Amino acid sequence: MRALAYLLLAVTCLFSSTVRADEDRQHFMRFQHQGEVKHGRVNGQTIEVLSGDFLDNASPTGEKISIAAVTPLPPTQATKVFAVGMNFASHLASNATGAPPLFLKLPSSLIGHTANIELPDDAENVHFEGELVLVIAKRAKKVSIAEAPDYIFGVTAGNDLSERSWQGRDLQWMRAKASDGFGPVGPVVATGLNFHDVLLTTRLNGNVMQQESTKNMIHKPEKVVSYLSQYFTLEPGDLIFMGTPGRTRALSNNDVISVEIDGIGTLENKIIKN
Repeated sequence: MRALAYLLLAVTCLFSSTVRADEDRQHFMRFQHQGEVKHGRVNGQTIEVLSGDFLDNASPTGEKISIAAVTPLPPTQATKVFAVGMNFASHLASNATGAPPLFLKLPSSLIGHTANIELPDDAENVHFEGELVLVIAKRAKKVSIAEAPDYIFGVTAGNDLSERSWQGRDLQWMRAKASDGFGPVGPVVATGLNFHDVLLTTRLNGNVMQQESTKNMIHKPEKVVSYLSQYFTLEPGDLIFMGTPGRTRALSNNDVISVEIDGIGTLENKIIKN
């Protein structure tokens, strides 16, 4: 009976998210233009500049800027960056009925679309991990699975770069997962998207390395948000990397990694190793 109730609740959450997806499809961006950090709503190749942070329902200023003229930034100023491990059976599977396996990345690891990933000198085994990333809408503490959709503002693309050698021998994954530049994210935050079933594709120098639908995530977004909120106060703009599918491989100097998610767009960064 309890399992049936949980299934019905999950279906309800999925349905409610799909309904919202039909009502509010928008793309938002945080960027730098002529030395100023701004927020905007993206329409095609044009950004409609907002009066403030899009998370605060800022209004349009009337100013419009070409996307080609701006430098993309991480779409939010996250105070906390969480990540789910072992969330696709094609990569590493965890127990679907248990707690989601979690770890932390640092806000200082975040970089934007087109920014170079400058690896530490002794990083010899860095792998890509293309992922869907949740963006928290408002303060969340001890929310239920049924309430969780109201706390997800939207989604973006991310790359959870991981130094496998450090990951295997360090006490914690801090260095392996949260070094500077190890969290590319962006370029936009998509709202009104049914992120429960979108195709994620990771390419290395143009070649497809990972490709799978988010419908195969073991721990669903609502469950993860609810679980985290039992222990941490989630704040607007906080990010949750939702895990990577398939296989990964080591990166080399000048490699270009792109993470494309249907309905969001493409996050692309270049590896630089001095």
